[in-house]
Amino acid sequence: VQLVESGGGLVQPGGSLRLSCSASGFTFSSYVMSWYRQAPGKERELVAGITSADGSTNYAKSVKGRFTISRDNTVNTVYLQMNSLKPEDTAVYYCRGVAGSGRGYWGQGTQVIVSS
Repeated sequence: VQLVESGGGLVQPGGSLRLSCSASGFTFSSYVMSWYRQAPGKERELVAGITSADGSTNYAKSVKGRFTISRDNTVNTVYLQMNSLKPEDTAVYYCRGVAGSGRGYWGQGTQVIVSS
């Protein structure tokens, strides 16, 4: 099982980034997929999630209206489009997949730094 994030980097405030998480080794289409983030000295927090069945989404209040989660089950990938980035969005972003049974997997994370 692998979840591999990519797309992180350094961006100026107000800029955009698109994170990708490529999955393998499990039935991606059956898993709820989520993005979490962890800033230095803080706990890991849920950023956005998308269901397996109908693609319903949910977002943390802090990112609603700026971030968009999506998935493409044909290529086993989940995305996080991040717009209007703020310095407080700086964190390591992790991809997570969870099955209906509760079994879950984490990616290794990708660093996002928002700074001028």
